[in-house]
Amino acid sequence: MEKDNPLYKNQGIHVITALFTVEDGNFKVLLLKRDNQPFKNMWTLVGGACYNNETVEEAMQREMYEKTGLKNIKTTFFKVYSNPNRSPIMRMLAVVYIGVIDCKKVKILKKTTKTKDADWFLIDRVPPLAYDHNKILTDAIEFLKEKMFDSQILKNLFPQTFTLPEISNAYQSILDKEIDRRNFRKRLISSGIIEPTGEYEATTGKKPAKLYRFCENLKEE
Repeated sequence: MEKDNPLYKNQGIHVITALFTVEDGNFKVLLLKRDNQPFKNMWTLVGGACYNNETVEEAMQREMYEKTGLKNIKTTFFKVYSNPNRSPIMRMLAVVYIGVIDCKKVKILKKTTKTKDADWFLIDRVPPLAYDHNKILTDAIEFLKEKMFDSQILKNLFPQTFTLPEISNAYQSILDKEIDRRNFRKRLISSGIIEPTGEYEATTGKKPAKLYRFCENLKEE
């Protein structure tokens, strides 16, 4: 490396997290409204710039905390975006992560020193986003759909045990299509994603619903 080569200068790293949830059967993503330039007043995914004294993982968690108030969010590395022109200020690589959480179990900061609002948006109601975040979001959704049947990436959406309607509603919302619940249950069990607990959830006036859980040996992304 020739450290004086001008082609090495003026480069930085963005750390970005596409943070998803399912709320009342609706698939949503967390967006932040910027309060500084560039792209002031536009919405973005969660993220910011990496400091030169931290790893990208540390930067991702720091930015998450500073701009949402969330700590120790479990995420999956997704992809690097390297278009030289993705930022109008300087060359900024984007290291992108994906997270899935239960929005009812957390409280999101609505305003910070660099953001003026935060909210969960329905996937089909996402506004034009700053930088290349619309492209990143589209790619992240497709990745999530592909991983739904071979990983426990959605585990954080559910309590320790859950009913088949609860998990099928979440999958149906993310896949954006109707699910045959009988075939869906068979596929999840045969794929080793969920297993019956042998217990039932009592409901007034209805047949008790069988409870399931995620298999312990299922791989994590």
